[in-house]
Amino acid sequence: MASAAGLEEACREIHGARGQPRRLGLLLAPRSPAERQQIRVAYRAAFGEDLAATLHGALLVPTHAQAQDQHELCKLLYLWALEPAERDAVVAREAVEGGVTVPGYRALVEVVTRRKHNQLFFTKQAYLARFRRNLDQDMLLVALAASRRSHHDDLSQHIAKCDARRLHDTKNSGAGAVVDEAVILEMFSKRSIPQLRLAFCSYKHIYGHDYTKASRLTTTSSTTSSLWHPLHFEEALRVVVKCIYSPSKYYSKLLQRSMQSAATDKRLVTRAILGSDDAGIDEIRSAFKMSYGRNLADFIDESLPASDYKDFLVAVARGPAAS
Repeated sequence: MASAAGLEEACREIHGARGQPRRLGLLLAPRSPAERQQIRVAYRAAFGEDLAATLHGALLVPTHAQAQDQHELCKLLYLWALEPAERDAVVAREAVEGGVTVPGYRALVEVVTRRKHNQLFFTKQAYLARFRRNLDQDMLLVALAASRRSHHDDLSQHIAKCDARRLHDTKNSGAGAVVDEAVILEMFSKRSIPQLRLAFCSYKHIYGHDYTKASRLTTTSSTTSSLWHPLHFEEALRVVVKCIYSPSKYYSKLLQRSMQSAATDKRLVTRAILGSDDAGIDEIRSAFKMSYGRNLADFIDESLPASDYKDFLVAVARGPAAS
């Protein structure tokens, strides 16, 4: 928890840096989620303005030099300043408005799987307040969002083993590598995220491989009322499992992949860094080092061209020591 004097000083520095995205980024990057919300409250008390709204306003005033880069940085800083529920609502709405696309449902999967049940409730409330729409009705992944089981339910090894065998049986029942979509959606709607994670761990323990490493998934043709194209469901299921089973590995890979394309997709990079912040940037750094043998901050520094946007990402990846 930051001291009152520390909060006042931080607010003064941030207020003085308005219109300077690079400086704002370096001031906010080392701050934890809790500290950012403390600063937001103190900023409103000191200046009568909402910090997130101030940062969002910068999006409407593009600069001439590095206009696109600074626009992306301002957008990331705006999301960085929001509370998690508000942030998720904005990300989910962008995904929904994008239609049935791979980036869209991936973003929705990430939002749902990284939140506890009670946190998802606040995301739904924020979504309703901002967009006057019901998130459950908009999201393709209703089965996960509609779970009625508390995140704090006691975990059951017995249920996990039964679910693991059921997952195995749905695609090994003699019809080839087949997944019964209805079975999957039912299971996901009735289990908490930790319980599902335990089921995937049990699956690996029983069958010797990750669920996503099994023979290629194919949905049954009986689910004609599904909102999903079979290939969409297959890919979405893989993303769901990866997000639930090992979020640190998922986001470290997303960060690595997002910066390796010929033309870096800053929307994907932004999504990756926000997810990493929620999953725990320390865990992401460790997972990245383990997977790629490189320091995350150095990788970002070498992968992106010089810009304020890159400097912010590097500062985030380095953590508080950079402040």
